[in-house]
Amino acid sequence: MRRIETHQTPHQTLEIWRSEMATEFRVQGAIHAWHHHRALLTGLAWDLIAAGCLLRASGPPRSILMLGLAGGTSCRVLRRLLPDTHITALDIDPGMIALARQHMALDSLNLRVIVTDAYQWLEKNTETFDVVFDDIYLAGAEDVFRPKAWDEHILANLCKAMAPNGLLGINLVTGPGHRKMQSLTRRVLKNHFPVVRSLSTPASMNEVLMAGKDVSNRKSLLDFRAKFSQKKDQAYWDKIRMRRL
Repeated sequence: MRRIETHQTPHQTLEIWRSEMATEFRVQGAIHAWHHHRALLTGLAWDLIAAGCLLRASGPPRSILMLGLAGGTSCRVLRRLLPDTHITALDIDPGMIALARQHMALDSLNLRVIVTDAYQWLEKNTETFDVVFDDIYLAGAEDVFRPKAWDEHILANLCKAMAPNGLLGINLVTGPGHRKMQSLTRRVLKNHFPVVRSLSTPASMNEVLMAGKDVSNRKSLLDFRAKFSQKKDQAYWDKIRMRRL
């Protein structure tokens, strides 16, 4: 894989790396989006995001609100698994979205894409979704960071966007420098929802939390395994770990 372009978007410096089969968007050396011509899964956070969105106890979601889109890596997995689900994706960076359309076939995913500040959009939002997923991270000088600290107002807006029996999902970076946010998010969700489940994989430095009145367990993911045609994708799917907090 080699770097083919570098772009300064309104929010970050983005490098495009490419091989014969795959394209990556990298920011500060970290991969922010990935698109492969055959494979769908990576063993990393995007697998967890897609899996988490499938855990609605009352059945697969008919609508998903994704806060943070980047190149659409997790949405590509969701589109394979949920071809008829309506997906609305918000992202603050128009440059990232334009590059995803050019290099990652974003428009082929049939998403409703809105370029906006997601938290400001939530303030005025009147729609509800079966799954609301917060994957908002911005790039700092040395690491990614969440742009907003948890407070009652943010949580209230997220919950307002949830349909009855819906789920709230959060992607968290783990490891040094991120443990305080991880612990705080776990505590906030456990205080507000009857069930919180944690998803992880051996190779990822991320934890996905799914919260709601009821959240399905790992067995519910088995029904989707056959939708992956590549054995490597199936192997990554099998490595997703889940536990109740």
